Amino acid sequence: MPDIVISEFMNDSAVAELTASYDVYYDPSLVERADALRAKVAGARALIVRDRTQVGRALLDIGARLQVIGRLGVGLDNIDMEACKARGITVVPATGANVVSVAEYVITGVLMLLRGAFQASSNVLAGEWPRTALIGRELNGKTLGLIGFGAIARAVASRAPSLGMRVIAHDPLVAAGDPVWRELSVAPHALADVLRAADVVSLHVPLNPETRGLIDRDALSLMKPGASLINTARGGVVDETALAGALRARSLGGALLDVFESEPLPADSHLLDVPNLILTPHIAGITEESNERVGTLIAARVRQVLEGTP
Repeated sequence: MPDIVISEFMNDSAVAELTASYDVYYDPSLVERADALRAKVAGARALIVRDRTQVGRALLDIGARLQVIGRLGVGLDNIDMEACKARGITVVPATGANVVSVAEYVITGVLMLLRGAFQASSNVLAGEWPRTALIGRELNGKTLGLIGFGAIARAVASRAPSLGMRVIAHDPLVAAGDPVWRELSVAPHALADVLRAADVVSLHVPLNPETRGLIDRDALSLMKPGASLINTARGGVVDETALAGALRARSLGGALLDVFESEPLPADSHLLDVPNLILTPHIAGITEESNERVGTLIAARVRQVLEGTP
């Protein structure tokens, strides 16, 4: 039986590092085969996952020898943390390793949503010339509203002013007197005030009972006409049905979703054929560089737990 099971993709150098010292079973498609996953986890000491592998009580019961769960990413909503704690299993996320990747992606999203011209390729190739239909808006002078003000949001806040944007944010977990607000020249606001004032709202909160459905019909109704929404956090934070309705009604200018309530999207998703909507497959935090950082960090932290070193 393998010592370490890796159920989703991991960079080759990190897999090789682990394989040099342990019996490793690596199959990026294992997440798709529940029976095979259970069979491999049965004797393993470590399990390494991304966000699609659901690590619940049933799987943990099967993995009676598990000592550590390595998370190739930051969010932990796919892992039953209470069950891990009860069983003495250490959970190690890749905190900080994908901050740059997600922050750059958010800035890219702001540009795409406000300018919109990226959609013109097929028209131009067809001999059309839709210049007036693709007149966009400048970032300069616009307000970017951040919901959540952790590491990624702060990285976004440090980049946006270089494009002339004003940044405001809401995070009840960051005290109003925290020096980070002043250091980044960001003004803390109530949630409703951020939604009302921002030209683009970007979400940076974990998924938990307090944030599930945070951006619902009522929240969307507070956003100014033509404003845009970016979600690179977790799909459950946004009510997808309400968002689809707002986009169809043209009360919102656009949205970019990198995360969804169900991943991959079901065939009957409410997001089908919705206008002014950009969808990407949970890719914001994944670049060649971040993959190396994330994999290297998790390989090292998993080894530390297995070897009992600090």
